[in-house]
Amino acid sequence: VQLQASGGGMVQPGGSLRLSCAVSGSIFRESYLMGWYRQAPGNQREVVALITNGGSTSYADSVKGRFTISRDNVKNTVYLQMNSLKSEDTAVYYCQAVRPGRGSYWGQGTLVTVSS
Repeated sequence: VQLQASGGGMVQPGGSLRLSCAVSGSIFRESYLMGWYRQAPGNQREVVALITNGGSTSYADSVKGRFTISRDNVKNTVYLQMNSLKSEDTAVYYCQAVRPGRGSYWGQGTLVTVSS
């Protein structure tokens, strides 16, 4: 498995979760961009947060100030810390890595459900 996402689950509104995406070594080293996307039922997949190999980050407006993307270059892992979760954050979350000349790689998705 090249990208393995984990950490999803059910949480109450206002709660927190941390998603992890373990990436195989060569893909992690050679990818210039990694990110988290999500897809809610009936909706298109949308970008949530991106991080470059230099550590620059960007976020969807809907998650700014609540979510934080980070990467661990030793563990070859990308994280998404999600705080102050809302019901509208409910979705399947996917991690992605973009490798020059090789295209995109996707993880299998992890379900996040925010509900009381």
